[in-house]
Amino acid sequence: MLSPVNSAIALLRQLIACPSFSREEQGTADLLAQTLAERGFADVHRLHNNIYVTSRAYDAAKPTLLLCSHHDTVRPASGYTRDPFAPTVEDDTLYGLGSNDAGASVVSLVEVFHILSREALSLNLVLALVGEEEVSGARGISALLPILPPIDMALVGEPTGMQAAVGERGLVVLDGEAKGKSGHAARHEGINALYRAVDDIQALRSHRFARKSALLGDISVTVTGITAGTQHNVVPDVCRYFVDVRTTDAYTNEETVAELQRVVTHSVLTPRSTRLRASAISEDHVLVCAAKSIGAQTYVSPTMSDMALLPVPSLKIGPGDSARSHAADEFIRFGEIEQAIAGYVDLIRHVANSL
Repeated sequence: MLSPVNSAIALLRQLIACPSFSREEQGTADLLAQTLAERGFADVHRLHNNIYVTSRAYDAAKPTLLLCSHHDTVRPASGYTRDPFAPTVEDDTLYGLGSNDAGASVVSLVEVFHILSREALSLNLVLALVGEEEVSGARGISALLPILPPIDMALVGEPTGMQAAVGERGLVVLDGEAKGKSGHAARHEGINALYRAVDDIQALRSHRFARKSALLGDISVTVTGITAGTQHNVVPDVCRYFVDVRTTDAYTNEETVAELQRVVTHSVLTPRSTRLRASAISEDHVLVCAAKSIGAQTYVSPTMSDMALLPVPSLKIGPGDSARSHAADEFIRFGEIEQAIAGYVDLIRHVANSL
């Protein structure tokens, strides 16, 4: 029988060899469902390309911890010097697309779930291995949540070097549109929609929200694109622009959008989505205390994950390095997987013993 580390590496090599671009994760979903069934879990559930399973001794009276990571990947960067789907080992390093983000977390959590499902813990475990994380898709964790057992907290497996990300900013993209009236530029006719938009953009740029998040700081508002006009001598009657808004837990996304709409005079601001919410967990939450007990440092993550879609206190932690994510010749070291399995087990046991 393979050790947990060797078993995890063997599974990761299979995952790398099976392309699993976002919304095209059928093959890796099949593989993960089969792996869990072979481990003796009779009730392996699937929705779209999401797989979940509950611990054997599930007890509705106990709190439930969700273990979640994603098996979809981005498309390979143009700079790859290796076959991204050929799992290649050199020394103690495994190369391949998705090895770091987030295959190493996936296979580590599979091993951890297998180990701890045999123990009498004071909490339930639910393992969810999901798709569409890289595109924040509606058929990923969002689709799965309504059919999961009630969950109280979550560990999200992402490459953090096994440090503990206690928060992430949310994201709202706004499409702004200012309207005017067309006319001939030479005769100063019409109402210039571009000028109207510029006034509103300046108002957005200078606006400060009254409330500030203790963990995540201020909301940031950045206009990142603008289009107007058809030719040089026609005053534009419409100007469109888009705004990147990084939200915090001081306001809901809906409150943030409503306040920014009040700031502008001429524009209509339409959010593309308000699903991606800020995530912040208290420093004294049992998950954070458990992470500190295994030597993890806490920090605010600059990148987003499925924490943005989880409605419960969540901690992002996993093997690998975020700097390798989406980069050419992605890799994970065997020692990082070994550390993750041991760290997750210790962390979860600490949580269970604290309840």
